[in-house]
Amino acid sequence: MHCLLYTDWPWLCVLMLWTLVLRVPGAPLEQMPTDGPTGDPSGEGEEVGGSSDLLSESRDLKLILDATDLHKDEFKKEFLGVMQYHLLDNYRISSLPQNCPRSNFSMEDCLLRLVDGLRVYRVLLKHVEKEYPSSSVLSRVKVSINPLIEKVTEKMKRPDRATMLTSSQEEQLLKELNNLDSFHRKMVAHNILRKLHQFLRSAQLSIRKKEMAKGLEHPLLKVILSIYT
Repeated sequence: MHCLLYTDWPWLCVLMLWTLVLRVPGAPLEQMPTDGPTGDPSGEGEEVGGSSDLLSESRDLKLILDATDLHKDEFKKEFLGVMQYHLLDNYRISSLPQNCPRSNFSMEDCLLRLVDGLRVYRVLLKHVEKEYPSSSVLSRVKVSINPLIEKVTEKMKRPDRATMLTSSQEEQLLKELNNLDSFHRKMVAHNILRKLHQFLRSAQLSIRKKEMAKGLEHPLLKVILSIYT
């Protein structure tokens, strides 16, 4: 608490403490962290590169966003002087999931839209693999998408509301893409990776907004804020 006592900018200190509250490794926002055995062999709750219980800071979410962020460079190398990246919007896919809303939404609704959308993208990635089997971006995304789906599902209050696609539904998703000519199939494959990045980035921002609001309800932060309000 020395920061609160001596700083000329107490609100800056409050913000710093609030950030620490949100990022307590592996600790849910509703409770303070508890001591566990050193070197727990289960590794539960741990993530490579630092752990966090915040979904917006999820390791697998970040890995997919980092990978798909590199997709633009991959596309430019292949179509330099032929096609501009933003023109991929012209190659629309009717089955693309909707993004999480930016306002007037509950965390549960956003998580539901996220997990349902990820399951659709998981199927659409089969089209990407068919067109670009050696894509480094695709290989990195495939490693993390299932763990991310599991993590999102764990956060849901009603995971049973999420939609499990049947094999016939999956076939239907891919069927409309198989009827395109060679160039269009490649453009659609690139647009799937592009839209996946936008979808996850939008979800990350929406979820972070809810996590920040929830963090303001933390008992420790309420005590800190009461001093200056």
